[in-house]
Parts: sequence; structure tokens; C-alpha cells
Amino acid sequence: MSGCIFCGIVAGTAPATKIHEDDTLCAFLDIRPITRGHMLVIPKLHATNLDDLDATLGARLFTLGHRMAKALRRSALGADGANLILNDGKSAFQTVHHVHLHVVPRHTGDIRSFATGMLFRGRVGSQPDPATTAAAIRTGLDRLDTEESGVTDKEQHA
Repeated sequence: MSGCIFCGIVAGTAPATKIHEDDTLCAFLDIRPITRGHMLVIPKLHATNLDDLDATLGARLFTLGHRMAKALRRSALGADGANLILNDGKSAFQTVHHVHLHVVPRHTGDIRSFATGMLFRGRVGSQPDPATTAAAIRTGLDRLDTEESGVTDKEQHA
């Protein structure tokens, strides 16, 4: 859709630090993170809101968000958990009108920094290098792939 920043990211005409991309979905770091590693998962096909999103694609979107949350736990970011958030429509605080799922890493006892991140969305303090953050998450994805394949670290390095 013309003028949609997320469609621009999919097309490669807008910058983003991508974590994952396949034929139908893309995951990239949020430019105004609540916490380090905060990413967005979007369908490549424009859907303004949930009414416009095919249910099967919606299920794939959540499945990738779930996978990303699991990868955050296995990454050097050391997340203890994650919030998966989808704001549907202006009244629900959706600010970019292209369906997107927020995957926000959480840490035990982080309520103050999380609340500050929610209020100020990336305007407080210095932001860690996006490339380093993305690499850490990709390593978490690799660890998750290894776990799921049943290959041990010893077998992988033999």
C-alpha cells in the first residue's frame, strides 16, 4: 500500500534491521523499542487491521511471534519472558495501520524499566546497536532450531 512504512520495509525501500524473512512474513527490530530486542512481526501482504487479515496468515503471524519469543529466551539478551501485543485499530493504539505483532522481551523485576519504555518508547537513554541485538536474536533462533532438531551441541561441533 502506498505510503505504508511497513510495506516499504517489505519492498526494501525503507530501512529496517530484519531478524527473519520468508515468503509471507517479516520480523524486524522496532525503531522505538520498549526494551532491547523489541521486534515486530508483520505479514508481507498489507492488511490494515484484523478484519483485513486472512485467518491462516494471522495464525502464521502468531506462530512466528511465538517462535521469536522463544528465541529471545535462548539469546544473549537473556529474556525471562515476553509480551506479545497486537493493537487492532486506532482505538486500540495502533499507530501504523498495517497489522503487526509486537514481541517485547521481559526480564524478572523489569517493571520500572518496562513502564518507562512504554511511556517514552525509545526516547530515554542510549539504544544498543541494532546489528548486535539482531545478531543475538538470530543466535537464539539457531539455538532453538538445534533444540527442535534434537541435535546436541557436542554432535553439532563434532
